Amino acid sequence: MTEATIRKSIYLKAPKATVWDYLTEPDKLAIWFHKPKVALADGQEYAMYGTESGDKLMWGNVVKAQPHDYLEYTFTIAPMGGATSSVKWTLEEVVGGTRLSLEHSGLPQGEDAFGLTLALDKGWDDHLGRMRADAHAD
Repeated sequence: MTEATIRKSIYLKAPKATVWDYLTEPDKLAIWFHKPKVALADGQEYAMYGTESGDKLMWGNVVKAQPHDYLEYTFTIAPMGGATSSVKWTLEEVVGGTRLSLEHSGLPQGEDAFGLTLALDKGWDDHLGRMRADAHAD
């Protein structure tokens, strides 16, 4: 059985530095995803909270933060039952903006876990759509 991995890429009409802020800065993360109390930084633990509920929704460690190019962190949510997955973001400059690629790997496997994979896949689509709408409004 192969590992469950979600891969997505979007194009944003924004420079890499702006897209980086959407991935690491609390106020920008709150617009499209969940809000941490501090900016995501290399080697730091993080937790993200619901912008409306204030509930802790996800947590982990920033494995690597290479500004404007690459961000990797561990990703855990309550429905994963303590399992940890990995989220990797790659930013590439393209004519007119930035190509942002996501790889979310190490997801729980098996028929019982497939519902979680489907929910995460749809969630990433929804979140990235909100980032795109806000980044293009700037």
